[in-house]
Amino acid sequence: MVTGGAKIGGRALKRKVRSLLGGPDLDSALAQIRRLPPRQVVNPLFSFFCSLDPMLKWRAVSAMGAVVANLAAGEAEFARVVMRRLMWSLNDESGGIGWGAPEAMGEIMARSRTLADEFGAILLSYLQPQGNNYLEHALLQRGLLWGLGRLAHVSPLRVRPAASGLLPFLGSPDPFHRGLAAWTAGALAWDGFREPLKALCDDAALLEIYCRGRLQPTSVGDLAREALQLADGPRKPAGKS
Repeated sequence: MVTGGAKIGGRALKRKVRSLLGGPDLDSALAQIRRLPPRQVVNPLFSFFCSLDPMLKWRAVSAMGAVVANLAAGEAEFARVVMRRLMWSLNDESGGIGWGAPEAMGEIMARSRTLADEFGAILLSYLQPQGNNYLEHALLQRGLLWGLGRLAHVSPLRVRPAASGLLPFLGSPDPFHRGLAAWTAGALAWDGFREPLKALCDDAALLEIYCRGRLQPTSVGDLAREALQLADGPRKPAGKS
């Protein structure tokens, strides 16, 4: 449920949220951030998406997911407003770039089935080159692949309709594209990934992937091998995630 809390000045709130996100324990930070006034805390979290500190940016994505999923349970319309704001930031007409938006959308929907039901198809549409929503910016595509992977590892059936859209990224010259696409593919159990993933198993290109509150160094090959192992593991019953 949403906790209202007393109104806090904008600068003081931003400093408090930054301090919490910089702490050693992300779970504790998220618990404390969820107790702050949710309608206020969204703005500083948006601002941190543009931070040059990668850990602050990624933890702000986690916090946005926690706050908006919490809002969806008690103030669903305001949660929708936040989702639409994220979508608008990726629109050319917004005048911005939309840094962090696809990651935040994936994180939010991984935490909220209600919002995933409403907005999941939008996230998938950013992957489709034939559609009007296709994201062409290479760095935004990295964020999109992470967002899709975050959702896929929680609810693979939601992302599976876009599985073929990952294939070009498995052959991308960008190691983040290849690695993140492999990570996402591992959750989808689609036979069309098998050969492209095998071709990446010896790919030594390095990258970092955000997982469980930390940036973890890895390689494209490691992620491809893990994806193949996951795809070959026990299948979950249809509809489970």
